Amino acid sequence: MLPLLKKYPVLFICFGIALVLLPNLNVMDVTIMEARNFITAREMLTDNNWLLTTMNGEARYEKPPLPTWLTAISAAIFGVQSVFAIRLPAVLFIMIIAVFVFKLSKKITKSQSFGILSAIIVTTSFYVIGIMIEAPWDIFTHGFMCVAIYYLFCFFQATKTQWKSALLASVFIGFSILSKGPVSFYALLLPFLLAYGFTFKYNRFKSKFIPVLLILILAVTVGGWWYLYVRLEDPATFLAIAEKETGNWSSYNVRPFYYYWSFFTQSGLWTIPAFVSLLYPYLKTRVRNRKAYKFSFLWTIFAVILLSLIPEKKSRYLMPVLIPLAINCSFYLDYVIREFKNLKNKRETVPVYFNFGLIGIVGIAFPFLAFAFLKDNLTGYWFSFILASVIVFVMGFFILRFLKHMNIRMVVVCAVGLYASLLLFALPLKEALNSEDFHPITSDISGDLKLYQFNYIAPEMIWEYGQKIPPIKNEDGTMTLPKEPNFGLLTIGISPEDSNKLQETYSIEKINTFNLNTVSKESRQYKDRLLANYYILTKK
Repeated sequence: MLPLLKKYPVLFICFGIALVLLPNLNVMDVTIMEARNFITAREMLTDNNWLLTTMNGEARYEKPPLPTWLTAISAAIFGVQSVFAIRLPAVLFIMIIAVFVFKLSKKITKSQSFGILSAIIVTTSFYVIGIMIEAPWDIFTHGFMCVAIYYLFCFFQATKTQWKSALLASVFIGFSILSKGPVSFYALLLPFLLAYGFTFKYNRFKSKFIPVLLILILAVTVGGWWYLYVRLEDPATFLAIAEKETGNWSSYNVRPFYYYWSFFTQSGLWTIPAFVSLLYPYLKTRVRNRKAYKFSFLWTIFAVILLSLIPEKKSRYLMPVLIPLAINCSFYLDYVIREFKNLKNKRETVPVYFNFGLIGIVGIAFPFLAFAFLKDNLTGYWFSFILASVIVFVMGFFILRFLKHMNIRMVVVCAVGLYASLLLFALPLKEALNSEDFHPITSDISGDLKLYQFNYIAPEMIWEYGQKIPPIKNEDGTMTLPKEPNFGLLTIGISPEDSNKLQETYSIEKINTFNLNTVSKESRQYKDRLLANYYILTKK
């Protein structure tokens, strides 16, 4: 196995990600961000809205279309209502990030094993996986930018002008812009350029000025043509959306400058190693490649500083920081793997024992904690529970055993194995927690009747329904009543005033209540917006 890993590292990285993520790709609930994007992809296929993108029949220009195109293509191949199909491209982009982190790390350090370690860390960082469902289009923009950064590094390092690297870098920068605007340009590329300048310097830049200029022109062309097209085709809507989006940067979700400075916790499994790797004065004399470590350190710090300058802040915006942080963390783990048996200072050994000891204890405790949590819901899930419990317990046991023998290489391997086991074997147990009140909507609820919405209906509900649900109440509060004498109406609630207006024209009969909450009402994750009442209205 090890010789094959050394011979085909890219294949092994992709196979490992596919093995862990694909089997349970449809288990997690569709989130609000996913629902919006998935609806847009569905309407590309059903309404042919490939350029002037829509959501529930209304213009949606907030997000550029490239990720939606890729998602729509996957849905066209595997099924337009398949959650597996529509999430598949995001998994492919996790592979792309892992592969190009591997290639970049290997090129910087001249070490394949270091590159593999970096790829493993970035893939198993908590928010790299979490972003796939919380804000799925982010993985596309950062994936494309990772490819661009690798080729930019090759371009800057080459003694002669590499036109191929320049061309590929510009195209993938453009693809990143066409995925989520300048987000990754600012959060990932700009800090990379700053870190590269401080570390490797831009030597021979005069001879590369023309190629750099062409990179910028081509990147803007590839990434910007859609914005120009929409601006010309639907200027009023485009400008209104653009004004709202730019206004959010300074007035929505405003947080203090220091809000992001616990960013290393987003790496999950690697929280303590990630933190220690940021102690530059301590680690700089212990790494094998000081210049490469300085580069990854500066890249990480510059990314956090630049993100901190923007007033609007959300935890998920930190995801691109985890990419250079994974490389930075690899320097610390590489040092610990090599030298742990020789370390005498407790200040160096305690963080390792604490981090991996805690992970091992969690693995051993998992069967007992899971049973206490699920004991009333395990009917029909006993096989999954036993399988997950045995595998996670064994992984936890071996983490502690190898930690006792100071074999940190195998400790890291088993920690990754535990993480993979949770995703592969424990994640299906999530379905055992579905609330008895869970009542999903289906596309046949109204039969031949046309279905409309009143006030707000959650995007998740529209996605589950499988078709557009046009509103009958406008943003200004006026109503546009349907022409049909009978129709279905979906709403969270109707005010007494609106109810009286409707009853002047229609008889109203409540038929059902749909509830997409998979948790009980007592849970903090319960959301009232995932409820909807279904009525049939008949003209008097």
